Amino acid sequence: MAGAAAGTDPAGERGRTARLAPVLAGVAALVCALGWLQKQPCASAKFDFIKTTQHACYTDVYPLYYVRGLNDGKIPYFDSFTGSDIHHVEYPVLSGGFMQLAAWLVKPFGVDARGMAFYNVTALLLAVLAIVAVLATAYAAGRRSLRAGLMVALSPSLLLTAYINWDLLAVALAALALAAWSARRPALAGAMLGLAIAAKFYPLLFLGPLVLLCVRAGRWRAMGRMLAGTAGAWLVVNVPVMVFAWDGWVEFYSFSQKRGIDWGSVFFFLQDHGLSGLASNTDELNLAGTGTFLVLAAGIAVLALAAPRRPRLPQLMFLVLVAFMLPNKVWSPQYVLWLLPLAVLARPKVPAFVVWQVGEIIYFFGIWWYLMSVSLQVPGADLSSTLSAVAHLGAPEGGIGHDVYVIALLARFVTVLAMAVLVVWDVLRPSGDIVRTGGEDDPAGGVLDGADDVVSLRRWRGARHLAPQAT
Repeated sequence: MAGAAAGTDPAGERGRTARLAPVLAGVAALVCALGWLQKQPCASAKFDFIKTTQHACYTDVYPLYYVRGLNDGKIPYFDSFTGSDIHHVEYPVLSGGFMQLAAWLVKPFGVDARGMAFYNVTALLLAVLAIVAVLATAYAAGRRSLRAGLMVALSPSLLLTAYINWDLLAVALAALALAAWSARRPALAGAMLGLAIAAKFYPLLFLGPLVLLCVRAGRWRAMGRMLAGTAGAWLVVNVPVMVFAWDGWVEFYSFSQKRGIDWGSVFFFLQDHGLSGLASNTDELNLAGTGTFLVLAAGIAVLALAAPRRPRLPQLMFLVLVAFMLPNKVWSPQYVLWLLPLAVLARPKVPAFVVWQVGEIIYFFGIWWYLMSVSLQVPGADLSSTLSAVAHLGAPEGGIGHDVYVIALLARFVTVLAMAVLVVWDVLRPSGDIVRTGGEDDPAGGVLDGADDVVSLRRWRGARHLAPQAT
């Protein structure tokens, strides 16, 4: 395999990416500006919930400025608030710090203007992070940097979901981690990954593919430096809050444990098809979701060690993230941003990508129009309304009913699953992998790029067959 990367010029490819940076940054900035404009019908109504569902321009940013006490000067994790079952900011520490930064930046504004200023400042910061994610993805893509960068920057998902929540912070940090790893800087990659985990839980999953592929390639030193960087960065951010504001720090973990079925989860569909008891039993719900993920993760581990050729790093990262999301009890619309850079790097083919994006568009509008029917038929309803109250609603004027929403829900599940199946097919049949047929091995793989196998199930099976038999 060492010869697979022969003829490549990493330095030249990175230089090409640098030359493309202004173009990619400009395109991403334009799409982010369009995303901001898409939210303006709701901003003009101060993000009234009915308006946000009618115009499909909902955001958590504006209402949480007030609901989480930032308008009153409360500090995430250190100060509590009342009025709900949540008493502290329910996000990991770095996301709470990001919220606090925006709250500090809008202090010069008048009291009545701070809420909207908080949203606009947050949107600006998120747009910068989106540009960072685009450039980092392009950097990790090697010779296909232009295609990868444009696929992310021009995706409808980025336009529609960039400002729903603070997810782009973790997305950008995870993309920087992958870019650093591709540049053969494992300690820096680990540090970026540790910060990403401190912003959102899901980047923790990427440790699995990194460890598995390092084991297969025998890259023990790089693996150790990556793990040390990850642990170090995560601890630096988290320990101070853990020590001085334990109750606030642990809120994210306890909230995640107690959280019920979300509108976008597969369990929302399954509760109408024989699994209705999960909606009222959080322990069984957690067990079902976690158990399914562990089974899928075990299959991915076998794939990583038994595939005919070592899988590319973005392929495994994409697969493990899909395995986590499909059986999860929560799948918010903006979670598509988690998958976006990895999908582009794992399989940079436009047709399947477009089909997936169409599925995401269908779901994006489906969820808001369904919630519009909920809010119109259940006075005072919001995202925390009980599922049992809306399980079989019809469709009022301007909204969609339960059955139509299920179609939108399945459109996303099917297209994401189809992308995963195509990536598995490329892993099992590497001759069809568009990246490797172009003469590269693993542009995002860093020390794994062009590496020989040291540990693999295929080698182990071959050694067993070749071993002398006892007579």
